[in-house]
Amino acid sequence: GQVWYNSTSGTNKALVQIKGWSSGGSMATARKYLAGCGTQTVALAFGGTTGSNTASTEEYYGFNWNNGGNLGTARRYLAGCGTQTAGLGFGGFSTTTIGNTEEYNGSSWSEQNDLNTVRKGLAGTGTQTAGLAFGGNDGSTPVNNTEEYDGSSWTATGALNSARRYLAGAGTQTVGLAFGGRPGPTDSTEEYDGSSWTTSPANLNTSRGYLGGSGIQTAALAFGGYNNKANTEQYDGTSWSNLPAMATGRESLAGGGTTIASV
Repeated sequence: GQVWYNSTSGTNKALVQIKGWSSGGSMATARKYLAGCGTQTVALAFGGTTGSNTASTEEYYGFNWNNGGNLGTARRYLAGCGTQTAGLGFGGFSTTTIGNTEEYNGSSWSEQNDLNTVRKGLAGTGTQTAGLAFGGNDGSTPVNNTEEYDGSSWTATGALNSARRYLAGAGTQTVGLAFGGRPGPTDSTEEYDGSSWTTSPANLNTSRGYLGGSGIQTAALAFGGYNNKANTEQYDGTSWSNLPAMATGRESLAGGGTTIASV
């Protein structure tokens, strides 16, 4: 909010910002375990499962969803980052756990070099040419592996302090944030500086996995999660605070945007 002094009336005035969720247009295809990226008005959703793995991609324009080009590999439990016209999808589960990476150019996906560590249930953040992948499940156990993408290939870097899967992320490749996940579920939060992770003293107020995330390291949102949670929290770089809940509680969702304009 804002606070100022009115010299005419001789009083302090305040403008308080009210935060909350409102309904947008529904996706064309209901699904879970998908990935997403972009902004509130120019977003991208891809992959997931409708009962079987899907390659379907949808583009959001702030009011409705339109079909985009399909992923080359249908899958669920994948992660994504980037924008609607320069998206990145990686990892997931097809018929087995995979490391497949694909780039989206606004109309079609193209196969790129795989992750070094195949995994599902991971999180991602950053851009198509500077992406970050962390955590997940290698097919049997949670992992703490972190990798950076440079637009063509992945390089292993500093590991998470806490191995976990079905977590969420926010931020950039050099200023990242990881929070929530399983086993547990956990409320643990970690900050990335471009080479290593530091455990934040601030934990989520509600422990959960299968949650969504958006924003940057010092202004992030955590929302949804198992079991059909509607809880929303905001991180300011120091602590998590509760915000108004989502209208529809849900898990295994995806998100994009900022703390004041998320989807």
